[in-house]
Amino acid sequence: MLRIEKYGAIDIGSNAIRLLISSVTEEEGKDARFKKTSLIRVPIRLGADVFTANKISEANIERMIDAMQSYQLLMKVHGVKMYRACATSAMREATNGKEVVELIKEKTGIKIDIIDGKEEAAIIAMTNLNELIQTDASYLYVDVGGGSTEFTVFHSGKTIASKSFKLGTVRLLNDHVKAETWEEAEKWIKEHTASYQELSLIGSGGNINNIIKNSGKEGAGKSLSYLYLSSYYKLLNSLSYEDRIWQLKLNPDRADVIIPAARIYLSAMKWSGARKIHVPKIGLSDGIIKSLYNKSKKERC
Repeated sequence: MLRIEKYGAIDIGSNAIRLLISSVTEEEGKDARFKKTSLIRVPIRLGADVFTANKISEANIERMIDAMQSYQLLMKVHGVKMYRACATSAMREATNGKEVVELIKEKTGIKIDIIDGKEEAAIIAMTNLNELIQTDASYLYVDVGGGSTEFTVFHSGKTIASKSFKLGTVRLLNDHVKAETWEEAEKWIKEHTASYQELSLIGSGGNINNIIKNSGKEGAGKSLSYLYLSSYYKLLNSLSYEDRIWQLKLNPDRADVIIPAARIYLSAMKWSGARKIHVPKIGLSDGIIKSLYNKSKKERC
């Protein structure tokens, strides 16, 4: 007999706020099957507020409340059993972050957890990343967000080191990344990957997903070469913002952040010596769904 349940994950990032609803199907004696039912993304760029004025603006607070009310209703009509809402870099640094969390809870009933970079990396590790990681290979996992980038080194199927840097696309657009941050990230990557030969990158985030989609190489196990990503980065820089929207068919809120995102991935590849980047299309929302399922399963046992 099949058991089918739905779970919801809200990812409140620096560039956008996402709701992922997934169905989890269980059959006795078999691994659970996860299937994305609905994914909604609204471009509320909290990082533009926080990295400039250190707080979330009244206008974006109202937009967040509207988004959360919509997400609450969507989860209700989908019959979501359990959900979790996690906020990352922008909400961590906003001086009014806790006040906004309390206001949203009061107005919408949705409880938001503000998580640090370490917990963010741990949640992402809950995904099916292990299916991609070969036990005899080495990888640098790079999750690029609007406010921060998480780097994790894997070797022989195990996590060797992990660190979060304030190196995000929205920060870079607003010129809020110090040269020292780039230097620290370079030093950390070189230090933790120097002993591994033939290391590959694993990239996550909306921008690298968009790049591989446009490459025509989208699909399980697909990867991009350093040469391809470098050429695409040059193409992006050669086009105006309007041309990126029209010629490359990018969304307006993607057409600007995709350039600093590509720069981060290319820098990580250069510093680690990686020649290709795998794009499994996973992220924080997927990790939240997996952790909720594991919690539910544990409670049933």
